[in-house]
Amino acid sequence: MPATLTSTLTISALTQLVEALDLSSRRNDQNYSKSWSLASGVGANQADKIFHDQRTIAASGTDSLDLAGVLTDVFGATITFARIKAVIVVAASGNINNVNVTRPASNGVPLFLAPGAGIPVRPGGAFMWVAPDATGVVVTGATGDLLDIVNSAGSTSVTFDIIVIGASA
Repeated sequence: MPATLTSTLTISALTQLVEALDLSSRRNDQNYSKSWSLASGVGANQADKIFHDQRTIAASGTDSLDLAGVLTDVFGATITFARIKAVIVVAASGNINNVNVTRPASNGVPLFLAPGAGIPVRPGGAFMWVAPDATGVVVTGATGDLLDIVNSAGSTSVTFDIIVIGASA
């Protein structure tokens, strides 16, 4: 029997803005939350593949993740993403350097608009991208299948957690 994957991805922000006045105060509370549920499958609001790991990159190093047939899941099976639906990267708070999530100039999965583009994840910070539609981002073996995680400096190693959720077709 094939494995099934269900996922719920959530972001939330609880904020409180308070301003002291002469004899009282005024306050604004915000509770913002957005969730995406992905059932098992390959269509809209579905995913059937997941890769997750905690990884460390040496000073000035790059961890080039090949999303088409190189990574393995927690059961040891090779993962081949045809589409990705979510990427989460969390940088360890003890890092000194940023963890840069990038689309390499050559063979990069088109998560970002241009080859070489990316986003820095500062120590203790996070990056989350979600596309629950049927398309997501297409992964094309050998020409558009790499996601690079880069240590931004040469002084120390960095540690990060990564989750990639996607579909096999």
